Amino acid sequence: MSALTLALGSIAAILALIGLRVPIGVAMGGVAFAGVWHLRNLDVALSVLRDTPFVFAASWELSAIPMFLLMGAIAGNSGVGTALFRAAHAWFGALPGGLAVATNWACAGFGAASGSSIAAAATMARIAVPEMLKHRYDKGLAAGVVASGGTLDALIPPSITFVIYGVFAEVSVVKLLLAGVLPGLLTAAIYMLMIVIRCSLQPSLAPRIVVRDRAALWRERWSSATEVWPVLVLILGVIGGLYAGVVTPTEGGAAGALLATVIGLAQRKLSLRGFIDSFKDAMGTTSQLFFVAVGAVIYTRFLALAGIGPLFAELIGGWALDPLLLIVAVSIIYVILGMFLDPLGMILLTIPVFVPMFNALGLDLVWFGVLVVKFIGIGLLTPPVGFNVYVVASATSDSIPLKTIFRGCYWFLGCEVVIMTLLVAFPEISLWLPNTMQ
Repeated sequence: MSALTLALGSIAAILALIGLRVPIGVAMGGVAFAGVWHLRNLDVALSVLRDTPFVFAASWELSAIPMFLLMGAIAGNSGVGTALFRAAHAWFGALPGGLAVATNWACAGFGAASGSSIAAAATMARIAVPEMLKHRYDKGLAAGVVASGGTLDALIPPSITFVIYGVFAEVSVVKLLLAGVLPGLLTAAIYMLMIVIRCSLQPSLAPRIVVRDRAALWRERWSSATEVWPVLVLILGVIGGLYAGVVTPTEGGAAGALLATVIGLAQRKLSLRGFIDSFKDAMGTTSQLFFVAVGAVIYTRFLALAGIGPLFAELIGGWALDPLLLIVAVSIIYVILGMFLDPLGMILLTIPVFVPMFNALGLDLVWFGVLVVKFIGIGLLTPPVGFNVYVVASATSDSIPLKTIFRGCYWFLGCEVVIMTLLVAFPEISLWLPNTMQ
C-alpha cells in the first residue's frame, strides 16, 4: 500500500471517528496505533503508545504552555475580556459594523493576556455575539468575526503555537513571540478595514449605532480606557521582559500569571473562587492540549513510518530549488492539511520536512514560523475541521448553525490572502522587531 493511500485512508478514518464524537486525541492516537501495528507489529505499536506521552510531556520548553494558560485564565476570571470589549465598543462602536470591529480589537487585546486561540474564541463568543445579535447584526458576521479574531491569539504573544513550533524547529522562542506582534496587528487592521467597507456597502449586515450625545460618548471612552490598563501592564511585563532578555518564555508566563493575580486582587475583581477556577481551567486546558498533542505525535510517527515525509519532498520536487516556488508549494500543502488536521498535528507532521528545505535555501526560520502560525490560523477557520468555528458554535449553545459561521468566516479568509501576500513579499514585517534585540 502506498504512502499516499495510507495517509488518505488514515485521515478518512480520523474524520469518521470525529464524526462519531470520538475525542480528537483518541481518534488520532487510535488510528495511528492501528497504522503502526499494520506497518510493523503489535509490540512496536505498544512501545510507541507507552513511550510517547512521557517523552512529549517531559520537554522543559513546553512548560511555558501551562504558565501562559494560567495567566490567561486568571486574566479572564478578573474580567479582562469584558473590559476589553467595553473599551473597544466605546471607541469603535460608532463605525460601520462597530460592534464587529470592537470584537476584532478585543480579541487582539485578549491575545496579550492569553496564548490560546480557542480560549479567545470561547470567551469573546460569550461576551460579544449576544451583544451583536441584540443589535440585529448578521449572524454570519457576528460569529465569523469572533472565530476569525480568535486566531489573533496565535500571533500576538504570548502564543502557545509559537512555543511548540520553536521547540520542534529548534528556533528561539523569544524571537518567535516578538515576530508575531506586527503580523498580528496587521491582521487585525485588515480585518477591521474589511468589516468597515463591507458594512458601509451593505448596512443591513450591521445596523449603525446612532450617537446622540458625543460628550457622554467621550466620557465613556476615557472611562473604559482606564479599565484596560491591566492588559497594558501585562504586555509591558511579559513582552518587555522577553524583549529585554530578562526572562525566558516559561519565566515570562509564570511572571505574567503572578502579575495577573496581583492586578486582579488590586482591582478586587479576582475572588478566591475565581483564583481556584483559574487553576482548574489552566490544568484542564493543559491536559486537553497535551492529550491531543500525544495523539498527534503518535499519528505523526505513523505517517513518518508510512513515508509521508519523502512523499511531501517528492510532491514539492524541483519547487524546493526556488524560494518563491517553495513557499507556494508549502502554502498549498498547509491549506489542505488545515482542512483535516489539528494545529499541533500540522506542526509535528510538516516541520521535520520543511525546515531543512528552508534552511538549505537560507530562508529565515523565524519568518517561516510566522507563516506556519498564519496557516494554522487559516486552518482553524476552514471546513470540515475548523476548530474555532466549532468552539463558537458550542459557546453560543449552537444557536447559530455551523454553515452560517463558516459562511461568515469566508470574508476573513479572503483577507488572509492579502495578509499572507504582504508577509511573504515583505519579511521585514515579521523580522523587524526580533532583529532589534541585542
